[in-house]
Amino acid sequence: MSMQTEATIADLHDIEGKAEIVNGAVVAMSPTGIFPSRASSKIWLSLYSYERRVGDGIAIGDNAGFTVNLPHRKSFSPDAAFAQGEPGSMQFHDGAPTFAAEVRSQGDYGPQAEQEIAQKRRDYFAAGTLVVWDVDLLSDDVVRVYRTSAPEQPTLYRRGADAEAEPAVPGWTMAVDDLFV
Repeated sequence: MSMQTEATIADLHDIEGKAEIVNGAVVAMSPTGIFPSRASSKIWLSLYSYERRVGDGIAIGDNAGFTVNLPHRKSFSPDAAFAQGEPGSMQFHDGAPTFAAEVRSQGDYGPQAEQEIAQKRRDYFAAGTLVVWDVDLLSDDVVRVYRTSAPEQPTLYRRGADAEAEPAVPGWTMAVDDLFV
């Protein structure tokens, strides 16, 4: 009988690239395309500008790790995030981000992908995240804003609108059109 050990946060340090621990295993995430990468960078840049202006919380870009302690998930690595705490640690952020943005890549479509995205969103909320953006550059509903207070009822934002992340990032907005330029 073989005994399989659960992956640990330390195991993530040995992974090249982006990964999370889900169901006891390291789940590697493939690189993304140019448009999704640029969109996540623009979200981070907007959050960073907010951080500098407001001085409360930290904007965190792609490939950063957040450690959590859920029964089936030990980490997140959102495409962009905002969290409480101080910047500057070499370690993963302890706890879930207040706000997480997940930008869909080419492989994030279809029934299986939709189930995985919905489960990850539930995991974010269970870990303490207040708001999750599901950014879909191929949809008319470009930004779907999910809140822990109404996890199955997203607010939809299309081109021409300003998306928000209340109450996770108070007063912050970002033009949906900026995701495309």
